[in-house]
Amino acid sequence: MMLVSQAHGLPVITAEEAEQLGRVSGLTVDPRTRSVVCVRLSGAPKHATTIAWDLIEGVGRSAVVVRSLASAGLGRDEFPTHHEVLGKRVLTEAGTEHGTLKDIAFDTATGHIHTLYTALGEISGNHLLGIGEYAVVVRGT
Repeated sequence: MMLVSQAHGLPVITAEEAEQLGRVSGLTVDPRTRSVVCVRLSGAPKHATTIAWDLIEGVGRSAVVVRSLASAGLGRDEFPTHHEVLGKRVLTEAGTEHGTLKDIAFDTATGHIHTLYTALGEISGNHLLGIGEYAVVVRGT
């Protein structure tokens, strides 16, 4: 498991060329699949600013690894809309306030969302329903 906040800023390197592509600027979470679907990069070549999660070879405490420079530009052309999630309000589908989102724990192998950490406690990742400009929506806990 890793926290979204721990992934921000990690270098993204290629296994084949041992080159740094850039740094993680964000992780896009798809609430439909309740998983990380892509890594967004800063300082990367234009063709590799977004890398599909299934092209990630590994995620560690010091780096994210993608197979090669060539494979970094491959993958899905369309991803869900990216929203910065940390710091957003957390609401239940009934509109009940559940504080703000402090962090998210995800599985580094699969990208599956494990736990949402809010100002008012933990919520299972299986309760995630939606992510928008205004809030993160969860099933009532």
